[in-house]
Amino acid sequence: MRDTERLGAVEAILFVSSGPVTAQQVADALEGELTPAEASTLLEGLQTRYEGDSTGLRVERVAEGFRLVTRASHAPFVRNFLKAQNLRKLTPASVETLAIVAYKQPITTAEVSAIRGTESGTVLKGLLDKKLIRISGRKNVVGKPLLYGTTKEFLVHFGLNSLEDLPSFREIEEVFREGVRQESLFKDTETARQDSPDEHPADGETAGEAPEVETPTGQEPSPPGEEEENHVQ
Repeated sequence: MRDTERLGAVEAILFVSSGPVTAQQVADALEGELTPAEASTLLEGLQTRYEGDSTGLRVERVAEGFRLVTRASHAPFVRNFLKAQNLRKLTPASVETLAIVAYKQPITTAEVSAIRGTESGTVLKGLLDKKLIRISGRKNVVGKPLLYGTTKEFLVHFGLNSLEDLPSFREIEEVFREGVRQESLFKDTETARQDSPDEHPADGETAGEAPEVETPTGQEPSPPGEEEENHVQ
């Protein structure tokens, strides 16, 4: 197989994949045509090529893999096009709970409820159903309550490569102090807190803003805090 054919095969795999693709997955799919190291080189080369082209797509490295996404500058147009699908948002309670889990994990239901000032079990169940959080163990205290943490799907949904990419509290404070308008990972959480004075952020700190999220090809751009509304089963 020629290099151009290999590159085309990798591009096709990224196009049809619903999630990030690793070099090992590409090597397995090409059945011995190249090694994982060669597959990684091809993926990086494809990423460079898309960055240099004036196309509506780019190759993004996320969650230890690569995926084909729309460019951030085109997100409003793609979002308008897909509005007819009537995708619903996460509720403010779900966004707030997800923010707490992301920054405080591993964390128990009781601890989440104490931070939010309200019962959070059903909200956590809804986030489990959406695969944005997972059960990561049990806390070694009386009753051994379940501990929750975020998932790979959480990273993919918000366009993060790892939890280290979450904005620090210092960065969050600077953003709000300077009044910079950005698409926020937990923007709906801040709005909910302003509307509900009884709800308090974790340890007196305010959840913050992150760069605009890009969306895999053929899917609704998922601005921070958006997904299916309400919904806890």
